[in-house]
Amino acid sequence: MTQDAQQIEAEAPDWPPKRRSPLHAFMESGAAAGVLLVCSAALALIIANSPLGIVYFTILDAKVAGLSILHWINDALMALFFLLVGLEIKREFLEGQLATWSRRALPAVAALGGMIAPALIYAALAWSDAQALRGWAIPAATDIAFALGVLAILGSRVPVSLKIFLTALAILDDLGAILIIALFYSGNLSLPMLAGAATCLAVLIMLNLRGVRLLPLYLAIGALLWFFVLKSGIHATLAGVALALTIPLGGHGAESDEPEHSPLHTLEHRLHPWSSYFIVPIFGFANAGVAIAGMSPSLLLTPVPLGIMLGLFLGKQIGVFGFAWLAVRLGLGTMPAKATWAQVYGVSLLCGIGFTMSLFIGSLAFEKVPALAAATKIGVLAGSALSAVIGYVVLHIVGRHLATAEDEPAPAVAPRKRAH
Repeated sequence: MTQDAQQIEAEAPDWPPKRRSPLHAFMESGAAAGVLLVCSAALALIIANSPLGIVYFTILDAKVAGLSILHWINDALMALFFLLVGLEIKREFLEGQLATWSRRALPAVAALGGMIAPALIYAALAWSDAQALRGWAIPAATDIAFALGVLAILGSRVPVSLKIFLTALAILDDLGAILIIALFYSGNLSLPMLAGAATCLAVLIMLNLRGVRLLPLYLAIGALLWFFVLKSGIHATLAGVALALTIPLGGHGAESDEPEHSPLHTLEHRLHPWSSYFIVPIFGFANAGVAIAGMSPSLLLTPVPLGIMLGLFLGKQIGVFGFAWLAVRLGLGTMPAKATWAQVYGVSLLCGIGFTMSLFIGSLAFEKVPALAAATKIGVLAGSALSAVIGYVVLHIVGRHLATAEDEPAPAVAPRKRAH
């Protein structure tokens, strides 16, 4: 995830300018998290298809306190990732880029199209297979860290308004993914555990309403909430989102006007580097490994990987760009400042990078079907790679063309002759 995109535009450069190392600039650009995620996925693929593959899969299957290592990563570490997602959603809706309906309109409509079109493409290809059809939501998600990382690499070739648009769209996309997980990928419900989770949530809400600002208290009750949700049949990561929505955004006393003193901003600031540089790469490493030995190229033409690949690459660009164009034509939203339709199309391509969220939903959809789980990884990797490469090329070419056009001198105008 990313810090408030609004700051990108609002912050003025320091004066006098400070010299920063290339590594420091790269880490702050947002590209580092995306590169690290790609490297972790590539390393997982290499190890899974090497003599160390058996060690890789054995470790992931090893049990610790009743859960496998893979389940600890997907249910516990990813709960922290979803906690950060929830914090960013709440902050953006209350004081950020989604604080008003006018700001929500264009990214909301685009996000909706970006979820509908990929799901329809996947469903059309998997319609005859009820088991495969369970993965309809896999290509509906966008990986915000990866997509913003590509934009960061492009630098000034992409206007800041498009980065803000993509951030807002991806946050709304994450909200949609959370609702999908809650509604369609929950197991058999345990009423006693649900009651325990509801009690924890009620206590958290009460603390918020009474103005309690003790962050450790919220986190302690949140850990208990996670346990109850884990045992309830609802996916445990949703506990992170529920906890996030109860964390106070206001400050305390005289510091209430300073955002950095609010519990929400404090927790978001502390979680961000852990999520970007530890949790998400570990998740990618644990979930991207798939043994491709013995797999034929024709596997890509089967409903699950083909539906995911086409859903991400074609569905996302059709849905995001088409719905964004329609929203502007109908007056529901306005074009991002200083952006062209060609650039909006390039960003629509980047929305097809579904890596983290797509792999996560795939792990829920085909948890008990190893063959389809492996096929899911192939489809996600192929679709995300196509979207990233083609999206980068389009934005690079368009950005270079626009820069060249701006640098061309204006045509000379012949002086008018004076009338006599």
